Amino acid sequence: MTDILLVNACVRPESRTLRLARRLLDHLGGQVAEVNLQREALRPLDAETLGKRDALLARGETDDPMLRYARQFAAAKQIVVAAPYWDMSFPAAVKTYFEHVTVNGVTFSYGADGRPVSHCRAERLFYVMTAGGPILPPNHGYGYVKSLAETFYGIPETTCFSAELLDVDGMDVEAILRDAERRIDEFFG
Repeated sequence: MTDILLVNACVRPESRTLRLARRLLDHLGGQVAEVNLQREALRPLDAETLGKRDALLARGETDDPMLRYARQFAAAKQIVVAAPYWDMSFPAAVKTYFEHVTVNGVTFSYGADGRPVSHCRAERLFYVMTAGGPILPPNHGYGYVKSLAETFYGIPETTCFSAELLDVDGMDVEAILRDAERRIDEFFG
């Protein structure tokens, strides 16, 4: 069982998003399991993979490796998603990851009234992002993950930490990052 799950969608080795995520992880304490989306062989679901997944679920074979991301997500007590702000949301790998996590019978099921019932144990989800320019409303990246957390996974608390304007000429990047780190520190006060 995992205390903390880090979903790392950071591409650059010197990622500013990962810097902030690591600061947050320092406050959480506990065992961290990391899913580095740059190293995983995740592909978007298609007719073949959906058919295989449906067959596994129909047979009750939720221990199959194909469902490992969903099982790991459902078991985590706290979740940190570190995803840079790209094209008004996040890297495509994040969407693909959540396609593999949102599994009826593993992370949720539908109740008699048709509403999702969570199978996840997470108490909190933190979303960490940095942006080269301004983060424009609505925040599609965090908004999407927050909606999944609330609707399908039953996670009662979601929080977003961000730093923006990091690639704008004349901005003090280090001061912006330190301010974001201060906000993280104050959150855990």
